[in-house]
Amino acid sequence: MGLFLTGGFPSPAATGPLLHAVDAAGADFLELGMPHSDPLAEGLPIQRSSARALDHGIRMKDILRMAAAFRARSDTPLLLMGYVNPILQYGMGNFCRDAWSSGVDGLIVADLPPEEGYLLESLAAEHGLDLVYLIAPNTPNDRVRHIDARSSGFVYAVSVTGITGVGLDQRLEMVESYLERVGGLVKHNPVMVGFGIKTHTDAARLTKHTDGFIVGSALVDLIETLWSDETLHTETRVAQIWEFVKSLKVKQHE
Repeated sequence: MGLFLTGGFPSPAATGPLLHAVDAAGADFLELGMPHSDPLAEGLPIQRSSARALDHGIRMKDILRMAAAFRARSDTPLLLMGYVNPILQYGMGNFCRDAWSSGVDGLIVADLPPEEGYLLESLAAEHGLDLVYLIAPNTPNDRVRHIDARSSGFVYAVSVTGITGVGLDQRLEMVESYLERVGGLVKHNPVMVGFGIKTHTDAARLTKHTDGFIVGSALVDLIETLWSDETLHTETRVAQIWEFVKSLKVKQHE
């Protein structure tokens, strides 16, 4: 089970406690989002979270500091997720070096196709970082195999073609068929499914054909709701996040 949280959202001070709450609730790994002004693959909840973080003045160096602070208290794997342009602005070599020194375990770059990923792959490997590529329901079989061969850490199976936060609803059977196909093609990495998973029921059904699942928009949406209620104390908000993450956990063979 992986959980995504935008760095600097809902505030720079809140990111650390939220990461630790998600970790304590049983996350197997965490994705710390690198805010970007044009998050192409994201639905409204994560778009808003990214804009809010940028409004707080969050930059790449701040995300790396958050990663280092988390690593100082936890051994749970931590990946940075985002888009290639901020990495290019930081400098790919500098970014991989500083990510590694901050205790980061891997990278997910949503808009980086494998055809353009050779340099980042090389630099990531040089610094001991995994580089995860994404596949989608419309990814042909040969390309799934190619992405599997190029990925390290895991292959990220986007559940539906589109943006994050789109509900699965009536498409569950189609998604299951796609994931079953992918399971027969990916041989070198675990397969993690994400996009649209909001409940324990969603997670349990989709992990029948994968090695795990990732939740992002549902968590970000809940955080936004809790932090907009000014009657709640921070401890109460964080406790509710812990409860939500705990409720998602899928037992083996469930």
